[in-house]
Amino acid sequence: MKASNNTNLTQANALTIDVEDYFHVEAFSSVVKRADWGNKYPLRVEKNTHHILNILEQHNVKATFFVLGWVAEACPSLSRAIVAGGHELASHGFSHQHANKQTQETFKQDIIRSKHLLEDQSGVRINGYRAPSFSIGQKNTWAFETLYQAGFIYTSSTYPVKHDIYGTPEWPRFKHLRQEGIVEIPIPTLEVFNRNVPIGGGGYFRLYPYALSRYFIQRFKQQTQQPFSFYFHPWEIDPEQPKMRGISMKSRVRHYLNLPRMEPRIHQLLSDFNWDTMFNTYQLHGLVNDEEPSNQEDSTQRLFSLGQLR
Repeated sequence: MKASNNTNLTQANALTIDVEDYFHVEAFSSVVKRADWGNKYPLRVEKNTHHILNILEQHNVKATFFVLGWVAEACPSLSRAIVAGGHELASHGFSHQHANKQTQETFKQDIIRSKHLLEDQSGVRINGYRAPSFSIGQKNTWAFETLYQAGFIYTSSTYPVKHDIYGTPEWPRFKHLRQEGIVEIPIPTLEVFNRNVPIGGGGYFRLYPYALSRYFIQRFKQQTQQPFSFYFHPWEIDPEQPKMRGISMKSRVRHYLNLPRMEPRIHQLLSDFNWDTMFNTYQLHGLVNDEEPSNQEDSTQRLFSLGQLR
């Protein structure tokens, strides 16, 4: 292992990809209409995700893909390609609405629609979920119960940091079983001077010099003796994507910062550390039950997702 000979540093970490397109991001929500998704703004997510699959194959790495249901519906072969590559397929919800901006019933329909669609496309059970923009917090803890009832066994939907869009800094930093019966795996943070520093990927990975990100990961693993998980998006390896107009300078910097440097950094990251799926890294096998919770939606709901493919 290039990073260190320390046993903890050589253990597998979880590599995750949030499969959404450039026009789905929160930074553009004020200027992009949903009706224009894939129309005025052309799809690039399928090509970019296949490129990521090729990168992972080069490094012999397996990952977890949290696929947005809208993307799965628009690109129905993508789910099958992910599974065929030996990767874990998981849900990012369907409509890319923040969980804390939905009613409980709307959230329920969103996650069930996505779960069923991905399962119908791929033929595998969907066990994991990640909320858009890590939008489960104190105001919508009911989401954990709803996810458990829908048949998910784990989520990775909280980020214990202070941020203007998301963040639950007072919540646990590590994998834990919640009282609702579902496992939550927060995005990693490093505790520095009693403050949680975000180190889990995305824009922060593009902001920090790579050497600093590598140091943060090493320090996290040495200090906590916990697995590390990392996330990024297909649009982050696509510096040729269309440039959005009418957005704030803050949003422009967040989205476009260091895009040309992202792919080389991903290659280096895959070389420097060991990676696997969320399911394997966090040893979730024992939580899978062949029987879904008794209050799963009936077959008519599943037929809805099947109908979307015709």
